Amino acid sequence: MARGELFLALLCVVVASAPAANAAGARKTVGVYELKKGDFSVKVTNWGATIMSVVVPDSRGNLADIVLGLDTVAEYVNDTSFFGPVAGRVAQRIARGRFVLDGKVYHLNINDGRNTLQGGGRGFHKVIWTVKEYVGGGDSPHITLYYRSFDGEQGFPGNLDVHVTYRVGAAGPYALGVHMNTTALDRATPVNLLQHTYWNLGGHGAGDVLGHALRLWASRYTPLDGEMLPSSGRVAPVAGTPLDFRAPTPIGARVGQVMGGRVVGYDANYVVDGEPGRMGPVAAVRDGASGRALELWGNQPCVQLYTAHWLNRTRGKAGAVYDRYAGFCLETQGYPDAVNHPEFPSQTLRRGQVYRHDMVFKLSF
Repeated sequence: MARGELFLALLCVVVASAPAANAAGARKTVGVYELKKGDFSVKVTNWGATIMSVVVPDSRGNLADIVLGLDTVAEYVNDTSFFGPVAGRVAQRIARGRFVLDGKVYHLNINDGRNTLQGGGRGFHKVIWTVKEYVGGGDSPHITLYYRSFDGEQGFPGNLDVHVTYRVGAAGPYALGVHMNTTALDRATPVNLLQHTYWNLGGHGAGDVLGHALRLWASRYTPLDGEMLPSSGRVAPVAGTPLDFRAPTPIGARVGQVMGGRVVGYDANYVVDGEPGRMGPVAAVRDGASGRALELWGNQPCVQLYTAHWLNRTRGKAGAVYDRYAGFCLETQGYPDAVNHPEFPSQTLRRGQVYRHDMVFKLSF
């Protein structure tokens, strides 16, 4: 048996014997944890701090799971589509997998052509997080996950304490709050986390999202080159470009005019209007067929819009097959590749400093 197959087999055993869902305290096994309040439920696994499902009603009261994903935790181990995890230590790409910090050159795991993507091949999305606190029901269902990222992991310097909390009913009856915080324990290091859930407000197997109307509170973006890296460290206005979603516009209205990494589709970083560090509106999406709507609020300076154009007959949960544009991602984040662009706001965390990243997904119908 190959090493990867052995690990997968052991993981399946661990999942099957995971602790009861209503227990509390720290856990090191892998399991699925449900947060439920009325007819709103969210399932999370501590493999990659991943959101597996979000179930809400539509305008007629019909329940549906509105995030793309897989049936079992074991399937997430080999997932390459990034269904629902937390990305880190630094999300998006770092050019050539290298940076200079305090006069020292660091070389990272390269997993995307010549570059490092989403923290490397074994970033935060490919590790087991510890369940520190879990309350599955009641007035404030929530789960807090913890990971100690070690000095040298994927080439990054310094030890980090990382916490992620998912909370149902955080800002309304159908709101999902996500709170991420990271403390640099001993050395300076770049940190830029994101949450990579794919949404389809019609239901995870309902087809494409090109008819969803999207509004972004973003009047600028960072131009990217052919490797999806900031081309010059500058920002540019969205006015007059296919990236302009300042007014509600169907996602598919201009999708044929953009190239998201050699394939037609959006994979763009927007600079959010407003004051970084303070919670404010980021995006609003509505699906006319189901009546479901989503608002995203956050406190990061940027948001990445991705329209799942790399999916290609991808097998998903409950027998669904996800094709191009089967979902959209809205990923609040810091400026991409900021560690190599001094003209961007810094994403470097110094010893003892705390990185705080908050977002709220508000659902309605």
